[in-house]
Amino acid sequence: MAASKGAKASSPTPKGKRPSATGLNGTPSSEAVEKSGLLQTRQNGDAGTASTGKDAQLNPASTPIDGKSGVSVSEKQANQEASGFMDLSPQDQRAMILLVVLYLLQGVPVGLAFGTMPFLLKSKLSYGDIGFFMLCTYPYSLKLFWSPIVDSTFVNELQLPLLGKISLGRRKSWIVPVQTVVGVMFWYLSSNVDQLLLADLLNVKLITLIFFVLILFAATQDIAVDGWALTLLSQENLSYASTAQTVGLNSGYFLSFTVFLAFNSVEFSNKYFRSTPLDYPLLSLSAYMRFWAIGFLLVTAWLVVFKKEDQEADDAPDMDVKQVYSIMWRICRLKHVQTFILIHLVAKIGFQANEAVTGLKLVEKGFGKEDLALAVLIDFPFQLIFGYLAARWSKGDRALQPWVVAFFFRLGFAVLSMAIVHGMPKAPIGKGYFFIVIASTVAGSFASTVQFVGISAFHTQIADPLIGGTYMTLLNTVSNLGGTWPRYFVLKAVDLFTISSCQPPSSSSLLKDPEIAKLWATASTGVGGNECTSDLGKAACSAAGGECYIERDGYYWTSTLCVVVGAALLVAFIIPACRKLQALPPSAWRVNLQSKTK
Repeated sequence: MAASKGAKASSPTPKGKRPSATGLNGTPSSEAVEKSGLLQTRQNGDAGTASTGKDAQLNPASTPIDGKSGVSVSEKQANQEASGFMDLSPQDQRAMILLVVLYLLQGVPVGLAFGTMPFLLKSKLSYGDIGFFMLCTYPYSLKLFWSPIVDSTFVNELQLPLLGKISLGRRKSWIVPVQTVVGVMFWYLSSNVDQLLLADLLNVKLITLIFFVLILFAATQDIAVDGWALTLLSQENLSYASTAQTVGLNSGYFLSFTVFLAFNSVEFSNKYFRSTPLDYPLLSLSAYMRFWAIGFLLVTAWLVVFKKEDQEADDAPDMDVKQVYSIMWRICRLKHVQTFILIHLVAKIGFQANEAVTGLKLVEKGFGKEDLALAVLIDFPFQLIFGYLAARWSKGDRALQPWVVAFFFRLGFAVLSMAIVHGMPKAPIGKGYFFIVIASTVAGSFASTVQFVGISAFHTQIADPLIGGTYMTLLNTVSNLGGTWPRYFVLKAVDLFTISSCQPPSSSSLLKDPEIAKLWATASTGVGGNECTSDLGKAACSAAGGECYIERDGYYWTSTLCVVVGAALLVAFIIPACRKLQALPPSAWRVNLQSKTK
């Protein structure tokens, strides 16, 4: 078995049907971390390019997702784009279904890591520990660094025992083994995850490592699927790749976050599906992982047996890994690109505490996980509608203008969220308060979607169509990283700014009880002792007859600090810089490709 680098097909692809996907194009990345847009297609006036953009920020209360490659199409072909799924050719319809399934599989581990696990871990971990766990999501924001390797290294055929010779190709060379490994990991974890999460002392490092590997493989699968979309769909319908990504990735994410979290709740299961209450949920994490282990392996087996990759065109550029990295480096050396990268890295600081902590804080104060999941589920169709509306708003030469306007709203919603958390009534939660949570979730989703679509539109305007995939991957990577890197520090800051303690039992007679005295000694010095930050510490304090007293809640301090910093950055740096960047001609964003092979 010999690895091929940029190997070319023996016969060209029919013109107007399947464009070539090459190492030069790199591979567009896709995230799940902003609210996803329904479809984003932009035409570049200078180059006549149609490109799709996708950037997702996944967080416990949203989800979430990134960009499609800039691909050149003629104006005539763009006008021939199908108006809906039923208008697509049978070949493109099959391609769309396959892409949706592959993106859905990708969304399953992403939804668990970004959405569900922080809520499951909150019962035994502090915010700082959850911040450490969220480090497992970094591969999804850093896949730029190995996407050229995925795009340039592949095998066309593989000889296996029993199976014989199987056909692979540039994309299946990565998709098949990656999905197989994820399926096997899910199967193994299905037998061990309950024991891992039910331990009195959670092994945070081991749990983080497990999900780090899962997200690493999901990110690698994402690179390969994004690249395969460029050849699966006909050239005039390439914009539908973004639709497939949105539907598939969001569906997988919401299955793993919203749907699973609801059916994993004992209260939800008893309230809506049982006449006789039981003490266990309808769906456990082990059963969920076992189901998707089978799903991953079945889809992968189908790909191996029934799906063959199309051959690439003879004129596909032969770009190796070194050349792609060289192109990215030359892009990063442009002064205005450096300014734009800096904007991406600091832009999401202002509402990071709101998106990372607010949902967890509501649950901590008694808001049901299943109710929060229901609020996000209600928000899902609104995201699709908002994506369409925002796409229309972002047309024209001022794509960054709606992004800046929505920035003010997101900062405002961060302040509103603090008020909602502070004003949360004691149980039971009434319908009025639940409606307020839903309304704020939907409104925040709208602002987030407008920002996502606006920045995606600007990405497609400035990306050089000759290196569209590489350019888009770079821009979306720094955008995604801007929403990932602050999260660890924000969650740590919540613990740092929180001042709480376990007060002794109000009645001195309780301390005279030998059992209570023993528990109090343990609670004061042992696990979770005297800190009353984690749910475990609060439980230890309560069991010892004490009472948690919170002198200062770090959530409000951290969120306020984030909003103040975000507002200052917006006024002093982001708005002036965006005005200058928006005024630059497309040629200012181009790099000299003549030296790319030197």
